[in-house]
Order: sequence, then C-alpha cells, then structure tokens
Amino acid sequence: MRQFVRLTTLVLVATAFAASACGGGKKTEEAQTQAQETTKQTGSGLEQMAKGFEQMAKSAEEATKSLEQHAPVDPVSFRDLQTVLPSVAGWEMGKPKGEKMTSPVPFSKSEASYERDDARVQVEIMDSGFNQMLIAPAMMMLAAGYERETDSGYEKGTKVGAYPAFERWDSDGRDGELNVVVNKRFIVKVEGNNIADPKVLREFAQAADLAKLAAMK
Repeated sequence: MRQFVRLTTLVLVATAFAASACGGGKKTEEAQTQAQETTKQTGSGLEQMAKGFEQMAKSAEEATKSLEQHAPVDPVSFRDLQTVLPSVAGWEMGKPKGEKMTSPVPFSKSEASYERDDARVQVEIMDSGFNQMLIAPAMMMLAAGYERETDSGYEKGTKVGAYPAFERWDSDGRDGELNVVVNKRFIVKVEGNNIADPKVLREFAQAADLAKLAAMK
C-alpha cells in the first residue's frame, strides 16, 4: 500500500514538471501546488483505506479465535426453535415451518411469515451449532463495527437487548433486515417488506424469546 502511495506521488510530481516545461512561470507553480494537494489527499485516503482493511482483518481474526473456543454441538430441534418465534399484536402469523440438517453442515432453523395489510415480515431463527461456516460471517461484520449511510437508508451494527445485531434499512423500498446473534450460536433474522418504519424490525426481534433461546443447549 505504501509503495502504491509513493508511486502515485511520483506520477503527480512528474505531471507537475511536465506542465512547467510547457507553460512555465505561474502555470508551473499552480501545477506543483495542485500536485502537492492531490498527493496529500490521495495518500491520506489510501492510508485510511489500509487502516480499514487492517481493522477488518483484525476483527476477522478475533471472531475466528472467539468461535474456536466453542466446540461444534448438535443443533437443537427446529420444534424447539418454533417456541421462540414472536407473536406481535396486529400482525397475522402464518404456519411456522422448520428443518434440521445433519450433513454436510449441521444446522436447524424455524421460520414464520407475518402480514398486516400490505406489509410483510419474515422471521427466521437458526441454530448454527457453533459451526464457524454459518456464524463467522455475522460475527465478523459485528466485530468490524461496520457502518454505512446513504440518502435512502443505512447499514449499521446495533444491539437488541444484550445481544449484538446488524441492521439494514432502505426508506425508498420500505424494506429492511435485522440480524441478532445470540450467544455466538443462534441467529435471529427479521426481514420486513413494505413496512413503514425500521422500528417494526426491532419490535419483532424484541418479541422473540431471546432469553429462552440463549438457554438452549
């Protein structure tokens, strides 16, 4: 990265000298000043990018070490997970569905759909059994402290109760997603479509019995 910064600097300085050969005088000074300013901005931006990647790599390493402390276990029954699904006033809950897989990647999950007028919410609860392939991506995102904001929404790390979570919202599409990681093992995923406010996502996540989920073995 530093070699690239130095290379960029050389190119910009060379451009300044080329301008001096053609225009001389005032144009030379302007070209040199512009080169210096651009070099300063480019170097700063690349250094910040490098620090960002370094932080992500460090977070990934920390997440991996954290997960290595837990030996894989047999996921609980999807029927047990169904008992954690939320019930929210004013929303009609569909019939819960579930499955459990033992190979090649053991996991179990339960899900249910909810409707209110034109709004839709999907809740999925998954037991990764401490399988790194399933839980590591979520842990890495949370550990990195990732945050992004646009004119129409955001993506950010947050918390639901005592549990770390990652939230996404798009006001243009009126859709969003909230993922809650419980005990570095369970993931509660809430997806909303045509909903009025991201608070709906949090309402469903908080209505799920997360304490009961955390106690499952």
